[in-house]
Amino acid sequence: MNMKMLNAKGWIIIVFLAIWSVGCQNNDQNNADHQYVINRAPLRQNPYIELPLGSIKAKGWLEEMLLRQKQGSTGNLDRLWPEAMGEQSGWLGGDGDQWERGPYWINGLLSLAYTLDDQELIDKTQPWIEWMLNSQKENGFFGPDQDLPDLPGVQRSNTADWWPRMIALKILKNYYGATEDQRVIELMTNYFRYQLETLPEKPLDNWTFWARFRGGDNLMIVYWLYNITGDAFLLDLAEIVHEQTYNYTEKFLHTDLIASKDNIHCVNLAQGMKEPAIYYQHHPDPKYIEAIKTALSDLEMFSGQPQGMYGGDEALRDSDPTHGVELCSVVELMFSLENIVAITGDVQFADHLEKIAFNALPTQISDDFMYRQYFQQANQVMVSRHERNFSVNHHGAGNIFGFKTGYPCCTANKHQGWPFFTQHLWFATPDGGLAALVYAPSKVNAKVLGGKEVEIEQQTNYPFDDNITFTISFAEEDNVSFPLDLRIPEWCGEAIIKINGEIIANPEGNQIYRISREWNNNDVVELELPAEIELKRGHERSVSVHRGPLVFALKVEGDKNKVYNTRDPEDQGAYYYEIIPTSPWNYGLMDVAEEDINDAYQFVNNNSVSRYPWNPENAPVYIKTSGKRIYTWEIYNQTAGPIPYSIQWGQPTNPEEEVLKLIPYGCSELRISAFPLVGSYTIMQ
Repeated sequence: MNMKMLNAKGWIIIVFLAIWSVGCQNNDQNNADHQYVINRAPLRQNPYIELPLGSIKAKGWLEEMLLRQKQGSTGNLDRLWPEAMGEQSGWLGGDGDQWERGPYWINGLLSLAYTLDDQELIDKTQPWIEWMLNSQKENGFFGPDQDLPDLPGVQRSNTADWWPRMIALKILKNYYGATEDQRVIELMTNYFRYQLETLPEKPLDNWTFWARFRGGDNLMIVYWLYNITGDAFLLDLAEIVHEQTYNYTEKFLHTDLIASKDNIHCVNLAQGMKEPAIYYQHHPDPKYIEAIKTALSDLEMFSGQPQGMYGGDEALRDSDPTHGVELCSVVELMFSLENIVAITGDVQFADHLEKIAFNALPTQISDDFMYRQYFQQANQVMVSRHERNFSVNHHGAGNIFGFKTGYPCCTANKHQGWPFFTQHLWFATPDGGLAALVYAPSKVNAKVLGGKEVEIEQQTNYPFDDNITFTISFAEEDNVSFPLDLRIPEWCGEAIIKINGEIIANPEGNQIYRISREWNNNDVVELELPAEIELKRGHERSVSVHRGPLVFALKVEGDKNKVYNTRDPEDQGAYYYEIIPTSPWNYGLMDVAEEDINDAYQFVNNNSVSRYPWNPENAPVYIKTSGKRIYTWEIYNQTAGPIPYSIQWGQPTNPEEEVLKLIPYGCSELRISAFPLVGSYTIMQ
C-alpha cells in the first residue's frame, strides 16, 4: 500500500483497528484471569456479574417453593398439556404447538432442574436442547419452520417469528452456563449472522408485533455472546436490534406513555423495562437508567398497586386496586429487575424486585403449584368466574384459580419466577468478590480472587425476619481474601453488621456496603435490617401498610370451592377453584399521626416459619391494628366496589373500632391491601 495515499480518515481507521485489536486481546486476557465472563471493550464493565446456573442453591422456605414446582405443574407440564409440552410440540419436531409456549416452559424448567441439581428434570429438558441444537439450517435459522393452521388452544402459525426464538436463546444461554456445551456458541454465532443478514428486510415486527416490544431479550443475548467470542459483527447486530425495538427510552423520558395508558401491553412493558439498561452497557449515557427510574416512578404514581406491580389486565390500567395484575407481568418484571440490578448495582431496583417476589408472586399461584390466577387483584374479596372491570375478560375466567384459565401463556411462563429469583440472589464482582444483593435462604458456591473456591450459606427467615447470617467456608489451608458486598435496603434506617459476634459497622440504608478483608474458615457475618411500619398513600388517598419488603393485607376468611368446568373443559381444564368470602372485608383504617404508628400498628412475630409460609394458615407474622366497617362499601359485580375516598367521617361507618389482623400480602387469598381511612385513631388498650 502507498502510505502517502492514505487520507486522514484512513489513518483513523487503522489506529482504531489497532486499538480494537489490543483491546480484544486485553479482554481475552481479563476473561482468562477472571473466574467469570466480564464485559469486553467497548462494553461498559458492570458492577455485578451473573453466576453460572447451578452456583446458587435454595434453602429453607425457598427450597420448598422449588420442590413444589417440581412436584406440581413445572415438573409435569408435558403430561398435563401434551399438545404444547409433550412429544407433539413443534419444538420437539411434532405437529403441536410451535410458538412461545414450549420455550416458556423449558425456560423455567431448565433453571429449576439445574438449581435443584435434579437429574430427572435435567433429563426432561435435554431432548428440547438437543432438538434446538440440531434444528439449525445452513443459513443459521433454527427452530420450527413449517407453518400449520392454528387449532383451538394450539399456536402453529408464524413459525418464522423472531419472538419465540428470543426465549429459546435465553434457554441456551442458561444451559451453557450449567454445561459449557460449545454447540450453544456455534448455534448462536450462526443464528446471529442470519439475523444480521435478514433483519434489514424482515425486521423484528415482520410477523408479529411481540418481538418489537421484547427485543431487549434478543439484545441481551447478543452482548452475552460477544463477551465470550469477541466477534465484532455482534456489535453491528446489536445496533440493528436496538433500532428495531420499541423506543422505551424516548417513550419513558419524553412522552406521557404511562400517564395516558397509551395502548401499551402490560407484559411488553414488564419485559421492555430492561432494554434501556442492556443497551446502556454499550452506550453508557445516564439517560438510559434515568428512563427506567422515570418509568417506575410514573408507574407508581399513575398505575401503582401496593404489592409493587401496576394495574395491567392486558392493557396498562390506572391504580384502582380492583384492576387486575397479569401473572406474566409479575415474572417478567422480576426478570427485568434482576438484570437491571446487575448492570447498575442500584439498591432501588433490588428493593423493588423483593417487593414483587415476596408479595405479588406467591399469592397468584396455588400452594401445590398446579393452578394460577391470570389476574390477581390488590383488593380481592371474591375469586369467581365473572366478567369484571378488566380490559380483557377471557369469558370471566381471568380471576379464578385454574390450569389454563385466561390466556394459557401464564400456565407456560409462570415457572421462571422462583428459579430465576434464586439464580439472582448472588453475584460475582469484577474484582473477584461476591455480592448478596437480594436476600432469601440460600447457599452459593463460587470462585473468588485468585481462583479460590468458597461457599457462603445464607441462613435466614427473611422476609419474615430481619436477621440474616452468612457462614463463609472453604477448603483452602490458608485464609482467603475477597470483598463481600451486602445490600442495605432503602427502607432500613440503620443496619447492624457483625463479624464473629463483634459489631463492625452500622451503615445507613440505600447503599451497597462492602467488607474487604482476609477471611478465616467458618467466619460468620450477621446482618440485621431493622424494619419499621410505614403507611403509603395510593388510589383515592387510600393507605397500604408496609414493613420492610412485606406489604400487609386484611385477612379475609373464605370458602374454597372446586367448580367443574362444563363450559370449556378441554381448553381450560376439568375444574377450577373459586373462593367466596365468609368474613367481613369492608374495613377502613384509622388515621394515625406518624409519631403514633408504632402504637397503632403492633407487629407480631410467631418466631416460627414453616417450610411453606405462603398461605393464610401459615403466615409467620402479622400486624394488629384497628379499623371500622364501612357499610356502604359493598361488593359490586363480584368485586370490591369503588374504594371510598379518605377520610370517611362518622356514619355510615360502624361507630365502634374493631381489632383487625393484617397478614403478609403474599400469604393472602382474599384481602384488602388498599384501605380507606375512617376517622382518627385512639390508642388501643
